[in-house]
Amino acid sequence: MQPALTKPLAELDPELHAIIELEKDRQRSSLELIASENFTYRAVMDCLGSELTNKYSEGMPNKRYYGGNQYIDQIELLCQKRCLEAYNLNPEEWGVNVQPYSGSPANFATLNAILKPNDRLMGLDLPSGGHLTHGYQTDKLKISATSVYFQSMPYQVDTATGLMDYDTLEKTAKLFRPKLIICGGSAYPRDWDYKRFREIADQHNAYLMCDMAHISGLVSAQLLNNPFEYCDIVTTTTHKTIRGPRAGVIFYRKAKAEETDEKIKTLEHRINFSVFPACQGGPHNHQIAGIAVAMKQACTPEFKAYAKRVMDNCNAMAERLIELGYTLATGGSDNHSILWALKSQGISGSKLEKVCELAGISINKNTIAGDVSALSPSGVRIGSASLTTRGFTQNDFRKVADLLHEACQLAVDIQSKSGKPLKVFNPAAEADSRIPELKKRVQEYARSFPIPTASAHSH
Repeated sequence: MQPALTKPLAELDPELHAIIELEKDRQRSSLELIASENFTYRAVMDCLGSELTNKYSEGMPNKRYYGGNQYIDQIELLCQKRCLEAYNLNPEEWGVNVQPYSGSPANFATLNAILKPNDRLMGLDLPSGGHLTHGYQTDKLKISATSVYFQSMPYQVDTATGLMDYDTLEKTAKLFRPKLIICGGSAYPRDWDYKRFREIADQHNAYLMCDMAHISGLVSAQLLNNPFEYCDIVTTTTHKTIRGPRAGVIFYRKAKAEETDEKIKTLEHRINFSVFPACQGGPHNHQIAGIAVAMKQACTPEFKAYAKRVMDNCNAMAERLIELGYTLATGGSDNHSILWALKSQGISGSKLEKVCELAGISINKNTIAGDVSALSPSGVRIGSASLTTRGFTQNDFRKVADLLHEACQLAVDIQSKSGKPLKVFNPAAEADSRIPELKKRVQEYARSFPIPTASAHSH
């Protein structure tokens, strides 16, 4: 046997091991507020580091292109069953493909399945809180492959309220006549009116797809409106509020016995064929096992209680920021995330993100409705799922809001002295002697909350 095969990472590759240990410490000593992140289960990490990563399994269960997949088939079928159970779906009415490597591949595979090149689709515009894969493009450049292969017409939120503008969507759809309408987004802090989307889609015999990646855990816990009541297809990632591994899932509606709509009759075959062989090769079996773990947990009372705390904590943080005089897009949140608008403070989201990064707080710059640049947006996006996993309460999130307030005040003061361009702001922030003191308090606070899902050799 080759000695290298049995050596642990610390012995085989100490350089890489040291970097991973630094990242572990960063996670333990930081306040993770990225809305698209979470801490997964130890059991999920056990799956990700298991022998399942050794097996090649092109094809669907019981229809593989390789031998030796009898146990892999059992795992994938179990995962499919648990995915349907997590969302209370009847297997006679819904099917699911659990092979997508992540959310973006799941979305593109879906579009490839139901659209022909140059067919028309409508998704929420990125500056309004949509996602790149929903057809984003600028006046000068087609950003997403979705906009390269299909004709994309974005819809937007009301710039005054930040809320979905369903009336304008309906009027635009009558002119554009899309074959697909996508609902869901990556930075929309409110719930969705799926019934209204269905009514608009039906006017054009269009497919209705929901990308519930951000809110999938809250939907499973039945805390938000249910997209499965009205949509033909529902896609999701599995690493955000559902708290699983980094992977993707596609749910599709099955045809009823009396169904005459050909687009539904052929949906199952087209989705499965588009995932493999059209868009992917062999599935990542270790990820599929991890999804199975997460979906089983999503059915437990403990997870449903966690999902409720995620929303309660987000609201507590939002209320405290409003008390401190800040403006939030839409005035608050219905889910796990808030959009903090910074125009009144005169700083960009990029600058607050930079100061928070230096202080051990992870957030991300984000566009607010009406912004013209995604690189220099006027807001930041903040989520509550990760710190809720670590045990933070509503009172803790109010304290987190106070720390964010301190960081914002520092950013405003630094800009007043350095000037507005990032090329002068960033060096000034890095040299500011007040930020290390804030970071020390942030790290002490963060370290008082252990990461319950840490791997066995963490310390």
